[in-house]
Amino acid sequence: MRCAIEVQKGMAERNALVPENKRIEFRIGIHQGDIISDAGDTFGDVVNVAARLEALSIPGGICVSSRAQEDALGKLDVTFEDMGDQQLKNISKAVRAYRIELASVSAQSARQPLALPDKPSIAVLPFANMSGDPEQEYFADGVSEDIITAISKLHWFFVIARNSSFVYKGKAVDVKQIGSQLGVRYVLEGSVRKSGQRVRITAQLIDASNGNHIWADRYDGDLNDVFALQDRITNSVVAAIEPHLLEAESVRSQNRTPNDVRAWDLLMQASFLFWRLNKTDGDAAISILRRATQLYPDYAPAHSMLAFAILLLGYLGYIDVQANEGRRTGSPRRRTRSQRSVGLCRAWICRFH
Repeated sequence: MRCAIEVQKGMAERNALVPENKRIEFRIGIHQGDIISDAGDTFGDVVNVAARLEALSIPGGICVSSRAQEDALGKLDVTFEDMGDQQLKNISKAVRAYRIELASVSAQSARQPLALPDKPSIAVLPFANMSGDPEQEYFADGVSEDIITAISKLHWFFVIARNSSFVYKGKAVDVKQIGSQLGVRYVLEGSVRKSGQRVRITAQLIDASNGNHIWADRYDGDLNDVFALQDRITNSVVAAIEPHLLEAESVRSQNRTPNDVRAWDLLMQASFLFWRLNKTDGDAAISILRRATQLYPDYAPAHSMLAFAILLLGYLGYIDVQANEGRRTGSPRRRTRSQRSVGLCRAWICRFH
């Protein structure tokens, strides 16, 4: 923990002297316990918890478990902020987490929030599931992800990636703090209510610099209209931030069919399970993706997600990649597409490793 503190202090001092686009910011997670070491690799539940805590940390911050906090309490000149019990992916029992407040780093962050980029910047927070059914959580996450993707296609917008904005999922955080931590001017938040074939999406755009609401609206439609609803929200965001740019480019979907909606729904179910990164949910995700590729053979996102899931879950040791890659689930054309996707994903994972 002393090492982590020194690293973050050193990086804060370094970053203060370099341009924003050349800064390097670390997130650090710390847990304490026994680990398994085999053939130069280190793994086990303790490693998994530390990795999940790292994801909860803010850039330039340190997040620790209660076990690590108890060992260090009174021995280091730091303040611990209680983050409460956290339900971490692939960890059955909730873990009490604490954020280390470093006096020098925190003071510097308060004085020098992340500089805003030259172009309009926005963070899309995960939309809240208002359906009263936990099984619909995937649908709300899917709506948020698609809006992030749609806005990011506009080259004159700076959009925070999903992994960063979804850190705030289920948390009551002041938008000014989010804007400062992520370096964005605007924050989009909302909720999704799905009942049968009806969908209601509410959204509000907030100026993170002062907390003022720029606009808020409600969108109702059939499930088959979900893409159109997402496009309307995206266009509303663009019109509110840069109205003249709305005339220059369009992000509206073209020629969407009911099959696209049904295939998208299966994809979102699989994605929701997959990112829990454990064997049980991983197997379920692959099963759903195989069903999607069989029912909708021309829906490319399902093929690419299936290939990515097989390779990453295989890399984590949850499934047998060769057995899954060799399965024949359809026509030669479909197998060729999946095999190409698997090959691309394998190259990506090898590069990542």
